[in-house]
Amino acid sequence: KNNGMIGNIYSMGLALQALEATRKFYAPRKWDCAQAFSVVYAHDYQQSMAIAHVLPALVGRSYLDVAGLDCAATKDESPRQQLCPPYPSVPCTGSIQVQYSITNTLQGKHFHYSILVTVPGGSTLLRVLEVAAEENPQTFSFQMEQTSWGPYVTSIHGLAASTDDRTYWKFLSAEDALDEGGGCGERGEPVLGSPCPSLTHPSATGVGTYKPHDGEHIEAVFSTY
Repeated sequence: KNNGMIGNIYSMGLALQALEATRKFYAPRKWDCAQAFSVVYAHDYQQSMAIAHVLPALVGRSYLDVAGLDCAATKDESPRQQLCPPYPSVPCTGSIQVQYSITNTLQGKHFHYSILVTVPGGSTLLRVLEVAAEENPQTFSFQMEQTSWGPYVTSIHGLAASTDDRTYWKFLSAEDALDEGGGCGERGEPVLGSPCPSLTHPSATGVGTYKPHDGEHIEAVFSTY
């Protein structure tokens, strides 16, 4: 992409590793990595798996170097550039109100429900889901599982994602997919309510890291990938 993005922000780590490892094969000029690295420097990564993908690239290495890495000789080595400071966190004082909706027009009996949830400022989207389920468990109950990319919402209102049907719960804000990204599960299913980084459409966010702002409308939509 013109802004240096390769795929999406969560595919950048592996993409940079691959380009760095194969730079000697580029002709007639070297790969100019500055623009792509600027995208990584500007992002506040939260998921441990994404961080693990990015860190090797920041020191000019890839996973291919692990077998021959001399840890004693490189213990003082630091990235060629310093990461930009993370974006300011949302203040944790006071309360915010978030409109949370769930929608299914894909399978079985269609439904659309909405609830106004009050949570402390700085709360994650996962906390919004939890409060909604506490206030109206019959409608907003959900299930999730922990993955290497963080919590993955597997079911809302009794409707479960399925790898066989290629369905999942996608999270949106103002009809746009949330941009925190996600990953792929062991069977290729999207994790964190998001398409895999290798796909071209926008990733939805990790419910355990995204922090809604006051007055935001978050919608969980049962979707296909």
